[in-house]
Amino acid sequence: MLKEQKGITLVALIITIIVLLILAGVTISFAIGDGSIFNKSKNAVNTYKNSQDNEMEVVNYAYNEMEKYMPSES
Repeated sequence: MLKEQKGITLVALIITIIVLLILAGVTISFAIGDGSIFNKSKNAVNTYKNSQDNEMEVVNYAYNEMEKYMPSES
């Protein structure tokens, strides 16, 4: 009689490794490519900083305009 073998076959192991390599390749391309997550986050930071600078310019302009009509009491 043949003994029952427990374990994983070589074919199943190779298929698993191939699937993992494909997933790793897709993940790396999302992280490093032209439209990558890192580039998008850098662009978001730059957009935020530019918006913050523009907002400060508007606030300073408004403050200076208010000072023309309401001088301080010092």
